[in-house]
Amino acid sequence: MDKAAETIALDQLDKDQMKTFSDFLMHYNKLSEMCFTDCVRDFTSRDVRDTEEKCSLNCMEKYLKMNQRVAQRFQEFQVIANENALAMAQKTGKL
Repeated sequence: MDKAAETIALDQLDKDQMKTFSDFLMHYNKLSEMCFTDCVRDFTSRDVRDTEEKCSLNCMEKYLKMNQRVAQRFQEFQVIANENALAMAQKTGKL
């Protein structure tokens, strides 16, 4: 690979990594705000109450499990869609 192509590839990799990190931060901030809003009710003390901490942990765990389940289902549907596209391509003779 020549130097120019290598530079372009590294630039694209950097952009992809920045996009991934940006997406992560967006989801993290959304989760933090959602759980904070749902769980923190008392602002009269600096201490985090046990109920608030439990609620926050449950909120995060539920969100992460749901997110994992959605990703799993998406992968399952992608496999089915790919299999259907392959079958259609074979049927029409395009493969």
